[in-house]
Amino acid sequence: MIYVIQNVVDGISVGSLYALTALGIGLIFGVMRLINVAHGELITAMGYTMLLFVTQSIVLAMVFGMLAVILLALVTERVAFRPLRNSDPATLLVASFAVSFFLQKFLALVVGSRAKGIDVLPVLGHQVVILGVRLQLLKMVTIVVVAAMVALLTWFLKRTRYGLEMRAAAENFRMAQLLGVRGNRVIALAFALSSVLAGVVAVLFISQSGFLTPRMGLQLVVIAFVGTVIGGLGSLVGAAAGGFFVGAVTVFLQAVLPPDLRQSREAFVYLIVILVLLLRPQGLFPAAGLKERV
Repeated sequence: MIYVIQNVVDGISVGSLYALTALGIGLIFGVMRLINVAHGELITAMGYTMLLFVTQSIVLAMVFGMLAVILLALVTERVAFRPLRNSDPATLLVASFAVSFFLQKFLALVVGSRAKGIDVLPVLGHQVVILGVRLQLLKMVTIVVVAAMVALLTWFLKRTRYGLEMRAAAENFRMAQLLGVRGNRVIALAFALSSVLAGVVAVLFISQSGFLTPRMGLQLVVIAFVGTVIGGLGSLVGAAAGGFFVGAVTVFLQAVLPPDLRQSREAFVYLIVILVLLLRPQGLFPAAGLKERV
């Protein structure tokens, strides 16, 4: 029973990280119909910015890291995506790959491609005992932080003016503009919110892994994107549920597969993904009336 509880907590923790990453991707897709592969580089940029200040103050490192990723997100939106806003989704996708690869190579040129160690929140490495079960404090904090971020995002989208404008733009961008919604502001806000989610994911993920690489964020985004497709493109609820599903399945397979098959865990994960999409090609929670932004 203790082993089962520990694996359940692990699954929820990993699934929460993927869900938060998928929400960042889903925010941009909802407004722009853009699958932003470069979202992973925001996670990476947060990590390397924190590396510059973590020896001075972890709070300072987080503040400067968050400012850096917000600025990077706004710059990429303004320089790379705004000129292509009226292009078809395929062109936007190619542009996002181009931005992602450019940032990866630039970062590798500046800091090198070798992994770098970083200790962000060492105090969370301890274990706590809950009902006789030893659980890592970091995993419990990850679950609580992600739940709080999802709750705040839900409140923002449903209770604030800017959130309602984002939802209106996601439903029908042209109609929202005709009703007075400023398209540039809504899209910039979506990129800023997405970068904040990326920053939180970076802190939690790096706290667990303890290292940085220029391709770190891309690995997270690929898995989160798979979760977004499973949940249903254009649906934030689907993005969160799909990301959580992929993370939970990954931990479950790690626990039940024989030791000699665990290295092929991802193959089994994607096999399950294929089976889910064969049964529900539109995703588990498809967005109602999904349309291309015009």
